[in-house]
Amino acid sequence: MPQKPEGKTKKKAQEKAKKSTRNVTPEDENTRKERLKKVLIQKREDIIREAKNEIKRFKSGENRQLVETVMDDGDLSVVDLAEDISLKQLSTHRETLIKIDAAIRKLDEGTYGICEECGEDISEERLKIMPFAIYCRDDQEKKEMMEKIEREGQ
Repeated sequence: MPQKPEGKTKKKAQEKAKKSTRNVTPEDENTRKERLKKVLIQKREDIIREAKNEIKRFKSGENRQLVETVMDDGDLSVVDLAEDISLKQLSTHRETLIKIDAAIRKLDEGTYGICEECGEDISEERLKIMPFAIYCRDDQEKKEMMEKIEREGQ
């Protein structure tokens, strides 16, 4: 799918944000903005805490203790799998933190909650579930469908 120039999308999103908040008083909008920012920051702190615990377990040698009790290749593969899962989880935490930081930046810019594809508002329900969503549900589904088709074509 062709990418829109970033500046154009950003400008469109900012215009949309101004239009969507016309009926809302600045005080209400500031309260909403602060509430959303707190949610994002809390989620960020939770993820950092989880990542620190994962790193702590990895560094403390929980898996090394398992290695000492390994009896055969099957046991060793379980240890390898556990390490792979831990590293994948850390990678997922990193990606989520990047998305949260981008959402906080968008909140400060006034473009938070606006679909990067169509420029429409992302539903409040969707943002409650995934506060760093950048696409509305319909565009996210289209994107996932295109990715699925591309994977199947390879």
